[in-house]
Amino acid sequence: MDNRLESKKIVAKQDTYHILQIHDCGLSDYRQILQMQQLLREKRQQNEIPNTVLIVEHPAVITLGARQSSNKLLTNREDLAKKHVDVVDVRRGGGTTAHNPGQLVYYPILNLQKTGLGINEYIRELETIGIELLDQLDVHSSRRKGAPGLWVDGKKIASIGVRVSRYITYHGMAINIQNDLSIFDFIVPCGLDNVEMTSVLKETGKRHSMNQIKQKLTKLLTEHFSPNDK
Repeated sequence: MDNRLESKKIVAKQDTYHILQIHDCGLSDYRQILQMQQLLREKRQQNEIPNTVLIVEHPAVITLGARQSSNKLLTNREDLAKKHVDVVDVRRGGGTTAHNPGQLVYYPILNLQKTGLGINEYIRELETIGIELLDQLDVHSSRRKGAPGLWVDGKKIASIGVRVSRYITYHGMAINIQNDLSIFDFIVPCGLDNVEMTSVLKETGKRHSMNQIKQKLTKLLTEHFSPNDK
């Protein structure tokens, strides 16, 4: 692994055909993790590293996707900067979204050719992982046709924004666990008007150890992206 990746390796799982490495990057700046993803994507393209997943929480940041029509800020960048909310333009699918501590984010750097998944199948896998994780936290979520992500009784609890370059995935999924949802007041989430955001805490009233949730996510990632174990 590149020495700029200062993270705790949770899993290095190896079998005959696959290695899946999962790294806990703790609370890390979005721009730093974006740069890391780009570096890892290049290394995965050259087959210098195995399939890799970064698990992270971010300080307050709003990200704008590649589709300009879906990017809707309700507060200008100058005011957001005064509130210590970073704004970053990124080349990924989806519209505007937001991250802050207490939200679980994971970024798979996978070779889709070698996993045998198409892009739509890959997105469904991400959603399935989220559904299964939330079930373990006593939250029943579901998909909504035409709107990637996960929903709970009409409220959005998880967002997906991915990009695939030469069969290598990056960006990923964010699941609201116990983050401050007021950050979403600054945006129109994913470009969808009148969307209410929710979280595990809001739905259940329960707080969780983020480290324990990361362990649950690690197990699910291993089950879904290590196909020889199925």
